[in-house]
Amino acid sequence: MARLVVIGGGAAGMSAASAARRTAPDLDVVVCEAGGFAAYGMCGIPYFLGGTVERAESLLAYPPAEFREKRGIDLRLGTRVSGIDPDAHQVRISHEGGSEPLGYDALIVASGADPVRPPVPGLDHDRVFTIRSLDEAIELRRLLDAAVVGRAIVVGAGYIGLEAAEALVSAGIKVQVIEALPRVLGTVDEPIADLAEAELRRHAQLRLGARLDAVRDRDGGLTAVVDGAELDTDLVVVAAGVRPATEMLIGAGARHLPDRSVVVDAGMRTSLPGIFAAGDAVALPHLVLGGPAWVPLGPAANKTGRVAGTVAAGGTASFAGIVGTAVVKVFGLEVARTGLGLAEARAAGLAADATDVVSRSRAKYYPGSSPVHVRLVHAPDGRLLGGQMAGPEGVAKRIDVLATALYAGLTVADLAALDLSYAPPFAPVYEPVIVAAQKAERLVWSTTGGQAPRPAANTVGGSR
Repeated sequence: MARLVVIGGGAAGMSAASAARRTAPDLDVVVCEAGGFAAYGMCGIPYFLGGTVERAESLLAYPPAEFREKRGIDLRLGTRVSGIDPDAHQVRISHEGGSEPLGYDALIVASGADPVRPPVPGLDHDRVFTIRSLDEAIELRRLLDAAVVGRAIVVGAGYIGLEAAEALVSAGIKVQVIEALPRVLGTVDEPIADLAEAELRRHAQLRLGARLDAVRDRDGGLTAVVDGAELDTDLVVVAAGVRPATEMLIGAGARHLPDRSVVVDAGMRTSLPGIFAAGDAVALPHLVLGGPAWVPLGPAANKTGRVAGTVAAGGTASFAGIVGTAVVKVFGLEVARTGLGLAEARAAGLAADATDVVSRSRAKYYPGSSPVHVRLVHAPDGRLLGGQMAGPEGVAKRIDVLATALYAGLTVADLAALDLSYAPPFAPVYEPVIVAAQKAERLVWSTTGGQAPRPAANTVGGSR
C-alpha cells in the first residue's frame, strides 16, 4: 500500500491528511506531530489565555479520535521528525520509544513557523513563553490561574504581541510592551499604526525603541533588563516574530527564498521529487506583487494544505494565490490590511500613492456610530494595490471588500462604482470604502489629466 507521510498536525497538516484520505481512500496516511495536540486553532490561543475561551479543548477542531477512528488517519502525537532523506524516500522520526526511519511514497511538510528567539540570556527560564503551541499556552494559563502573576512584559508589538498584551490585561495582569522598532504593527502604514499605538497605551505601558538585554531569575519572579535598566516582573512573553520552519527541507535541497520560505508550484510541489509543502513554511504567489511572497496566515494554511493533500494523493487541485489579508483586535480597536501598504509597494519598485479618509461605521445619527479610518494604496493610473483600516467596529467586513477587489484586479474607479449594502445600523449611505475610492479616483484623475481608466463594462447587465 502506498504511504503518505505528513509532517505537522496543525491547520495545513491536518487539512492535507484529510484531503488525501478523501482523494484516495486506500492510501496509508501518517501524520507526525511533535506536540500533544493536533488540528487546533492557534489564533484562538490569546483568547484562551485571557479567559474568553474557558477550555483549551474548545480550540480543537476535532479530537484525535476523529482522525484515527473515523477518517482512518494514523495520527502520531509526540512524534518529532528530525530529518528527510529524499533519495531513500524516508524521514527520521523520534518518540518516547526511540528513533527510527519511516518510509514514504509522498511527503507533505507542514512544519509551520518557529518563534524568533533573540540571542538574549535567560530566555530558557520556565516563566518565559512564546505562545506558539497549545501545550505551552496550557502551561501559561495554569500559571495565570494560580494567581502568582501580577506583572508581565511582552517583547514585540506585532500581531502576536498585541494579542498577548490584550489577553494578559484581560486576565488582570499589569502589562508593559517592549518594542525595538519606533512604532507598533510594522505591517501597516504609520497613520493606521498610530491609531493602534494610542489604543494600546490606553490599556498597557509601551516602550518603543527599546530592547530586552537579559532575563534573570529573581526570588518569586524575574528581572528583565531593558536597555540596561532592571525591571521586576513575574512573566515574560517573547513575541518578536516568526520565521519559516524549513531547516529540514532546505537541508534536503529544496528551493527557497532569502527569508527561507520554500518555493512551491500551484499544486504545492517543492523542487524535490515527491515532496510537497504547505502552510506557514512556504512562499505563495502574491497576486499584487506578481511573484512568491511569505505571508504566514491561517486561511492560506488550510487552503494550501487541502491542495497539497489532494495532489499528493493523485488528485487535481491548485492554489490561486494570496493578497495578504489580515485583521487583528487591539483591545477596542479593529485593525486590518490587505494587499500592499504604501511603503511595501514602493519598496517593491511600484509607483504608488495613498488616499486617506475618516468616515463612520454607521449612519451618524444611529447609536454606536464610530470613526472608520480607511487608507487606499493605488498606482498613479488607478490600479488598486492595497488597503488598510482601523476603527472600533465594521473593519473586518470592509477589508474583505478590498481583498475581493484586489483579487479581481479592480481599479479605484471600479471600487467607487460598487453597489454595497446600506442600512443605518450597519453603514452610512456613503459607505467608507466608497468615500475613500471616490477621493482616490479624484486624485488619479488630477494627476493623469483625465486619462485614467474608467470602470470596466458590466458584461452581465450592460455598461455602468
